[in-house]
Formats: sequence, C-alpha cells, structure tokens
Amino acid sequence: MKLFADRPEPLTVSGTNLEHARSHNRRAVLETIRLNRQLTRAELARLTALTPQTVSNIAAELLDAGMLLAGQPLREGGRGQPAVPLSINPDGAYSIGVQLGHRSLSAVAVDLAGRVRARTERTVLRPAPEQALPLIAAMLGEMRGAAELDWRRLLGVGLVMPGPFGVEGMTSVGPTTLPGWEEVDGAWLSRELGLPVLLEKDATAAAIGERLYGMASSLRNFAYLFIGTGLGAGLFLDGRLYTGGRHNAGEIGHMIVVPGGRVCECGNRGCLERYVSLRALHEELGLGDGALASPDPLAGLPIGPDGERWLERAAAPLAQAVNILECLLDIEAVVIGGLLPPHWLDALVARLHPLPASTRRGDGIRLRLGSAGRDVMALGAAALPIFDEFNPQYEVLLKNGRR
Repeated sequence: MKLFADRPEPLTVSGTNLEHARSHNRRAVLETIRLNRQLTRAELARLTALTPQTVSNIAAELLDAGMLLAGQPLREGGRGQPAVPLSINPDGAYSIGVQLGHRSLSAVAVDLAGRVRARTERTVLRPAPEQALPLIAAMLGEMRGAAELDWRRLLGVGLVMPGPFGVEGMTSVGPTTLPGWEEVDGAWLSRELGLPVLLEKDATAAAIGERLYGMASSLRNFAYLFIGTGLGAGLFLDGRLYTGGRHNAGEIGHMIVVPGGRVCECGNRGCLERYVSLRALHEELGLGDGALASPDPLAGLPIGPDGERWLERAAAPLAQAVNILECLLDIEAVVIGGLLPPHWLDALVARLHPLPASTRRGDGIRLRLGSAGRDVMALGAAALPIFDEFNPQYEVLLKNGRR
C-alpha cells in the first residue's frame, strides 16, 4: 500500500491571497506537496496560485513546526540561490484510526506518510458505547506504550462505524447497525476520550482509504460501494469527499430497488441491502443473523448452489444501483470493496456484466475492484484527522492538469 500515486502530471490545489484565509492556504500548500511528493517553493507558488512571498511564509511556518522536510538544494543553472525541494515529514504528525464493527474493534496509528506504526485489536459483539469506550481507551494506552512516537504530535482520532447517523428508525435499528449510538457525536467522544475525535461512517472512511492507499488515487469522481453487514457508499466528487448535510450521503443500502420486496428494519420494503450485504448472503446460506457476530464464516467457503442463488438475486439490484449512481453523479467509476471475501466479490462483479447503459459509457472501466484490502476502513479511519488537516474545505480547489 502507498499513500502517494505515480502521476505524470502535477496535481494542484488553488490557494487564495486573502489574509483571513491563511488556514486554507496552509492546507493548500500541504495538500499540494502531499500529492506531488516533493516541490520547490517556486513550483508551489505556480501550482497553488499563491504569491511567492505567501508560499515562503507558510513553508517557513511548516518547516518550523516539523511538518515539512527540506531536501538538498537543486544545483541548476541560473542566478540566485539554488531551489530547495520540500516534502512531507512522516514524523511530523500522527493519527489514530479506530474501526468499530459488529464483531471486532481495531485501532491503528499512522504517520503522515501513511505508514502503520502501531496496531491492536479486540473481539467484540455489537458493542454499545458503554462497552466500547473503555476498550478504546485501553487500546489507545496500549499503542502509546508500544510505539516510540512523539505523541505530542498526535492530530486526533478517527472513529468509524456503520451508519446512518441521527436518522429516526434507521440509526441503531436492526442487525446491520450498532445499538445505543444514536445520540453519540464527535464532541461527546472527544470529551470521553480526552482527544479530538472525528466520527464518520465506515463506507466513507473506506472511500478515503481507497483514495489514499488503493486504486482510486487517480480518480476525482467515484463512488465506493462498501459491502459489509449492510451496504453503504462513500463519495468523492470533484476531488472532494462528499458527506452530505448530516454525514449520511451514500446510504444507498436503504435505496428501494425492489418495490414491495423484502421487509427492511427501516420500515420500507425492497431496500438494496436486503439483497446485497453480508446479512443477505448469510440468510441465503442459512447462517442467520448470528453469523454476523462470529468469525468470518465465509472465509474459504466454496460458493456452491446456495451462493449461486444469492449472486443471481443480488446482481440485478446492484447493477440498478450502479446505473443510478452513474446517471445521478456523472462519476468516472464505481469501486467495490468491503468485507466480502475476494472469491465471493469477484463472482459478484462478474455477474454484473454487461452493465446497463448509462451516462457513463465507453471510456475507461466503469466498475473496479478496490485494492486497499480489508484494512481499508481502519486506514481510512486513521486518515480522517490527517485528511482533515490536509484537505481544504472549499469547493473546486483540487485540480488535476497543467497550468
């Protein structure tokens, strides 16, 4: 896995020379260096559209803070001082990602280069906050003792869990969600853990992980379909993460695809995740909801006749969802990943072809398998504080191409 993708062209993040936007400019400089690995001040000024003086001031601030490293001066012809390339300092800051699932609780600590510096895990059974928080606190303490890191440089904690959030009749309802979390938010978690905490849906975190560590690093517009106990999507639009007004964008599991179909705990019938999810597969195999809380019963399990029947029933609703996402969002690709074992995921994707016609046709591969692996959620969770530090929160700032 790698944080930086090989790209033939520089990637740019536009800045602004307004004095009140210094925080935004700092993020623009950091993100542009992160995307391009190493840049001189002159290159930064060109790519961000900031003045050379603004770039020099921000670079000096970030060097003093230890967020950047200065390389060897470039010995090139011409007058003046040789240019000094700047790069991200991996030990400039750290973050922790916590993945809370139905049967496991895992935590990783990563540096600015995206390297995992510490990892720990616990077995759980659909934990409520009163069970999960002491475990999380103990895991954080365990990592602090195991990893020789400067924890004063900790940016914060990213905590991811199944959604949706704050929706009556959906949050904490049914076997695809976790009980007791309907009133929990990042501010409350920050107070309880004594650290800055960013709370996000697992599918959104998986999309971040896939963009930073997987095959989606070159995509500006994509949807990541996360097949877990339920089904969710993470959205990147115009190079920016899109979460919606209440962080519930991408809850496609509750999109009705079979009118009058299977009953869903949300109160509707025919929701997509009643056909495409681990829970739906377990039901088809006769494993029941109890399998969701046990070690992966699908690992090494051949597909067999019952599995083929699930693939047949899941393919049409999922193909319809792909068609809707393409027509609605005008995205480059739909990326599929999650907790489904690879041989099951490969078989499902094969059943989706040929895809129905949509506005996305012809150029490129419309449907792609995620490459960040099963750790994509934990890595995405750990990336949340770093992503929040790097990514400017204004529209149309991340731009591919030449200037």
